Formats: sequence, structure tokens, C-alpha cells
Amino acid sequence: MTATIEAPNIAVLCRPLANRRVRLDPIFEAHREPLRAACAADRAIWDIYSTCLVDGHFDPQFDAKLAGAGGQFAYAVLDGDTVVGCTGFYSIEPANRAVAIGHTYLAPSARGGDVNMAMKGLMIGHAWACGFQRIHFDVDTRNTRSIAAVKKLGATHEGTLRRNKITWTGFVRDTAILSLLPGEESAALKVWL
Repeated sequence: MTATIEAPNIAVLCRPLANRRVRLDPIFEAHREPLRAACAADRAIWDIYSTCLVDGHFDPQFDAKLAGAGGQFAYAVLDGDTVVGCTGFYSIEPANRAVAIGHTYLAPSARGGDVNMAMKGLMIGHAWACGFQRIHFDVDTRNTRSIAAVKKLGATHEGTLRRNKITWTGFVRDTAILSLLPGEESAALKVWL
């Protein structure tokens, strides 16, 4: 007899999350202008992102996040009361107990410290609590800083999808696929779970 595995509760997946370092608020209209300013703080980085959140690209992308387009649950990342970026859950597969974390951007002021680790700890711990058993991260292979940050979580590089996505600039990118399973968290991440 095959055991029945209960699907994760996606109804509670996107809710406000907070720890002693950061707060993640589901994106809403009041985040529009603060996020616009945070995204404009590093205009050059957008060339290695699949979408763009500056200039004329910002409002349509923000509206898509508000609407949950593509099944994503988007968060504004707050350091204190300041919006310093965004992130989200996407590729949500309750039947497979799998979810992706991504669409992450942090302003330069929030990089290099513990904001990313604290934010990912919140999201990963919450995904485990909701019943997910696999989290994956899809990263443009040119974005070596993000790949290194995901590996610091304890994630394993599973492989690379070659020429699988056309970015907003028209570049055909390769995508590194990294994953994390319960119990694989790094010691640095466990501090934030």
C-alpha cells in the first residue's frame, strides 16, 4: 500500500514574515516608489537579470508582481522600515512538494551583510513549515555573485540548462539550477531558520 503524502498548504505560503534582521511583506501598492528607488540604486546589474525593474520596465513588472502573474508570490524586502529589494516564491508545485525562490534583487546597501541570509532563512524555514520538501533556485550563469550566495545556503548545483531563457535584453542565457532539501542547510543558514 502506498502512503498518501499531503500536499503543502499554499494558502499560507505568502504571508508577512519577519525575524530580528529583516521583514518580508507581500508586495502591495505602497511598496511601488520605495522599490523603484531601491532598484534604481544599481542600474548596471539589470543586464544579467531575466527581467528589468528600472525606467519604463519598472511599472509593468511591479504590476505583474502585484497581480501574482505567473503564479509568483512576491515580497518587498525591508531592512528596518526601508525597502531594500524584492524576492518571491514561484514555480509552486504542491503535488511535488517543490517551490522555487527567486526574482531576488537587493540594493547595494543591503549586499554583503546578513540581509540575504536572513531573508532566505525566513523563506526556506517557512517553505519547510508549509510542507515543501524541495526548494530550487534558477540563476543566470553570468550572475556568479548570486550563485555563490545560493551555495552558501547549502544548496547543491544540479546542473545547467543551456540557452534556455531569453532575457529582457534579448540575451539567450544559460541557467544554473541549484536545490536545497531539508537537512542540507548550511550552518550559516541554520542561524536564521
